[in-house]
Amino acid sequence: MNTVLYFSANGAVYETRAYTKADIDHLIQDQGLHCLTSADNQFDFWFSPSAHGCQRRTNQFATELLLATTDFTARTVPLLRGGVVVATHDGDGDLDGLSWQQLDMLARHTRSVSRRDERVLRRRVVREDHRLRHEAATFAPTFVSCARPRTPVRLG
Repeated sequence: MNTVLYFSANGAVYETRAYTKADIDHLIQDQGLHCLTSADNQFDFWFSPSAHGCQRRTNQFATELLLATTDFTARTVPLLRGGVVVATHDGDGDLDGLSWQQLDMLARHTRSVSRRDERVLRRRVVREDHRLRHEAATFAPTFVSCARPRTPVRLG
């Protein structure tokens, strides 16, 4: 059984199963998966860099966990968007499930993020989400009616 964590775009975290990369692709529902690995080479963060619609919102909880498990700073950590899957890999590099010890370790890592880093990251997230909303509003298509004016017609 390969237990992985799925961080949904709305902030909920689910424990689920994945056996192959195709299963992760199905969870994230996008093509072009990318993977970042923690500093200790133990945890893999699977995400899609080109999320669409509501999936464009920053997944702050998954980003904080990436910050806590890597050498990134709050200013340099990539902002993960949409659904994110956290798993691990075996000695051959194939997808593997998280053990109970690893799940406990992730919980401890989550609590290790300082308040200062949380504030810096929160400011970055708010700025980026505001920028994306502004871009969406600026480049929203304008609908133009191509219909001809109606001409009244008299029958008979």
